[in-house]
Amino acid sequence: MATVLVVEDEQALALLLKYNLEKEGYEVLIESKGNKVLGVVEKNCPSLILLDWMLPELSGVEICKLIRSKPDLKNIPIIMLTAKGQEEDKVKGLNAGADDYVTKPFSVPELMARVRTNMRRAPEIMTVKELSYEDIRIDLVQKKVFRGENSVHLGPTEFRLLKILVEHPGQVFSREYLLKTVWGANIYVESRTIDVHIRRLRKALNEYGPDFIRTVRATGYSIDKNEIEE
Repeated sequence: MATVLVVEDEQALALLLKYNLEKEGYEVLIESKGNKVLGVVEKNCPSLILLDWMLPELSGVEICKLIRSKPDLKNIPIIMLTAKGQEEDKVKGLNAGADDYVTKPFSVPELMARVRTNMRRAPEIMTVKELSYEDIRIDLVQKKVFRGENSVHLGPTEFRLLKILVEHPGQVFSREYLLKTVWGANIYVESRTIDVHIRRLRKALNEYGPDFIRTVRATGYSIDKNEIEE
């Protein structure tokens, strides 16, 4: 069943959309606060997002840019919902990465047609459901990590870092690249923050096996079986 995330702070409208989407056979998630949307998207990887422009904490345009900055989320179709009907507003929304734009008030049948059309256009969001390196296994659907038969508890940031490393074993990633990929290009974080999260990742993984995360001095990190450079 395809999942639609409705990001809307008007409760009555959110419930109206939920009702009509469920009639179409979709599973529906609702989020009303802009600063929580990215976490919901990362956790659930919805098939499509209906995104209101005007939201508390973060605007729909800012959220759209954040989602498009994440390699594993950037192909999710986004339909922007807004009372802003000027052409320059539509262009701004589309430039932020929205696939479609619907002005309020809108016709529910038309919106459902737009949802179906964008669902058909969208590529498969997740063709790979599992990644592995040696005895480390990442379940991308349930967002779980295993070392052999042991379950490894990781925070969201450590999970995303491990995913990047395991997707490209042996490749060295700079701190700057990891910051941009994990946190997004428009969010300022000290480069040494990466070191803190790598230490946490190592500690969690190494409880059940040898250390495969390699530190390349003055460069960054990779995952392989070579000798660690501390």
